[in-house]
Amino acid sequence: MEEPTVQGFDFSLINEFFTELERQGPGSSEETIRALSFIKNLSSKTKIADLGCGTGFQTMVLARNTEAIITALDLYAGSIDKLNAAAGKLGLQNRIKGIVGSMDNLPFQSDEFDVIWSEGAIANIGFEKGLNYWKNFLKKDGYVAVTYESWFTDERPAEIEKWWVDAVPEIGTIGHNISIMQKTGYIPVAAFTLSESCWIDNYFIPQKARQAEFLKKHAGNKTVEDMIAFMRREADLYSKYKQYYGYVFYIGKKI
Repeated sequence: MEEPTVQGFDFSLINEFFTELERQGPGSSEETIRALSFIKNLSSKTKIADLGCGTGFQTMVLARNTEAIITALDLYAGSIDKLNAAAGKLGLQNRIKGIVGSMDNLPFQSDEFDVIWSEGAIANIGFEKGLNYWKNFLKKDGYVAVTYESWFTDERPAEIEKWWVDAVPEIGTIGHNISIMQKTGYIPVAAFTLSESCWIDNYFIPQKARQAEFLKKHAGNKTVEDMIAFMRREADLYSKYKQYYGYVFYIGKKI
């Protein structure tokens, strides 16, 4: 029997699980700030779109480290509700607006944004497709900054190769992904790997208590049991094969 990919699970259950966690994917405020350091000419007039924003952990980091106006978009209304509430508590509601929408059907104008940001989400529509499509909404000389699952080596064990090709069919090496960025009309500005703590401390460890709680809440639900088993296997595989893959921050400038 084929192993399920996370996309194969119930969308509402995935969102119910992750909206209670600070982060919905690997990353950290330090890595977000590092990526931001490569983007020039930020001001109070800068407009940023944060696509696939989840509950907005990185959105708040962007707002606290710039004066920009930020539109944050996610498919799940529950995540956007939490994001807008968090913005209000931090007094950032005048600069952050969370909206429900799809990354592959954006409700924006052409050339509307100075920066398009997306952490851990572009794989949902495809790296090349996302870069190509999102470029329409970027001003000339605007920036795109995304994190994306990438191979660190040209060859890897079959077990982890199958896992990631099933989950992200387009997954490629860092060099390959930089060439895609060039092909889709961007000058590559930077590419750097996220640290192990982004995965272990900020993603896998916080899931543990939530997994136990979720299994208890949905006792006897086979779909939930399979989903949690998938998450636990993902953590085990990372521990075993982390030298072969990870998230990479890619920053490009629209030509």
